[in-house]
Amino acid sequence: MGEPDLTALPDRLIDAHMHLWDLSLGKHPWLCGEMIPFRYGDYSSIRRDYLAPDYRADAGPMNVVATVYVEAEWDPADPFGETRWVHNYAAEAGFPNAVVAQAFMDAENAGEVIAKQATFPLVRSVRHKPAAARAPAEAQRGAAGSMDDPRWRDGYAHLARHGLGFDLQTPWWHLDAAAELARDFPQTRIILNHTGLPADRSPEGLAGWRAAMETLAREPNVAVKISGIGLRGERWSLEKNASVVRDAIAIFGPERAMFASNFPVDSVVGEMTAIFAGFAAVTSDLAPDVRRALFHDNAARFYRIAPRATAKTQEKVLGGTR
Repeated sequence: MGEPDLTALPDRLIDAHMHLWDLSLGKHPWLCGEMIPFRYGDYSSIRRDYLAPDYRADAGPMNVVATVYVEAEWDPADPFGETRWVHNYAAEAGFPNAVVAQAFMDAENAGEVIAKQATFPLVRSVRHKPAAARAPAEAQRGAAGSMDDPRWRDGYAHLARHGLGFDLQTPWWHLDAAAELARDFPQTRIILNHTGLPADRSPEGLAGWRAAMETLAREPNVAVKISGIGLRGERWSLEKNASVVRDAIAIFGPERAMFASNFPVDSVVGEMTAIFAGFAAVTSDLAPDVRRALFHDNAARFYRIAPRATAKTQEKVLGGTR
């Protein structure tokens, strides 16, 4: 295999979903303790520190000018510890430039947690993975801990009061509940993580995914992050993923979609440069302003990332050129 072709990438990128972690802190049970079932299978390769130099190395020559940090399943007994840590780290490293913090919607103190997370200057959204069925046939509306659970919704109601969005990670067979949630809370923007997790690439699986995505996309306060579409046991490839990328853009429209690396998690299935080269190849026929929206402008708008002065800040993130 040759080097990924990055020449088709726009000259400025925002990575809308990435993680950092320092395992010496002992705050990530899934990375420090017993391994858990994981959609990509063996994830031992990412059970190591992942910090700014590692991210820069993975991004290589791509001109990433800003990133969005997403909570990394830090110890839920200390949700503010992660937020403080990433703010301190951003002050030193120059990125990330926006934060999706941890908050459990069905916790007794959900309102207090959301209120405090909103006081941190980089926090734009929170993430919680609501209870989910393992397969479409097992999905039931109204389950405890799900988006239908009244207690879960009571916690969710606090987001609008503090101007925060919600990053939703759930498999596509729960997107009917997400659409209803979006309708009932129109002031809260939902950003669907990882393209709705279209892991089943059978014709039936993709048809179910497309229908669910179309249901959710009817709600104007929902956007999608195109990321996390690797397949277990396979390297990321344009052949396997191009149609998913095209469909996600077509369903949500280029004004409500954005690209993201999900690194280091997606390093299990591919190199960051190969993934972004794939995104670039899929969108090469689109107008320059549309591609700029997908790779930069939409993430800047949804996560309120101000244009930075900039050459200095950009250099601190990567300093690479193509």
